[in-house]
Amino acid sequence: MTWQPGPPPPPGVGYPVGRTPSGLFPSGRPVRPTYREPHPITAGGVATGGAVTAAWLLLFGLLGGDLRGYAWWTVGAGVAAWAVALVLVRFGDRGVGTGVAIVTAGGWSIAAAMVVARWAGSGNWPLW
Repeated sequence: MTWQPGPPPPPGVGYPVGRTPSGLFPSGRPVRPTYREPHPITAGGVATGGAVTAAWLLLFGLLGGDLRGYAWWTVGAGVAAWAVALVLVRFGDRGVGTGVAIVTAGGWSIAAAMVVARWAGSGNWPLW
């Protein structure tokens, strides 16, 4: 039997002592890339955005003297809050923008439920 060389070693294995790989070819175990969110959403940010928006909607809702006024003030305050949420999500703190959007949707849902309840009870559309 004659000796025959085996297959070449995988990259990064079997380099002579003192020789460092150039980095042109991968050496050793492949490293998976790590992707990180540049502005991560935190629970504190979501809670802050939600609390501030709840106060915002409450203050504007109190300006309405009746259901009609309450509903229209809530819609207007919600549109302004959503504009702020879009700017925050795009350029600022995404957690705060998320909290603003969630609580605004909840505030609109409450106003819509009150309008529908009045409409169902009286038979007259309360917003006109």
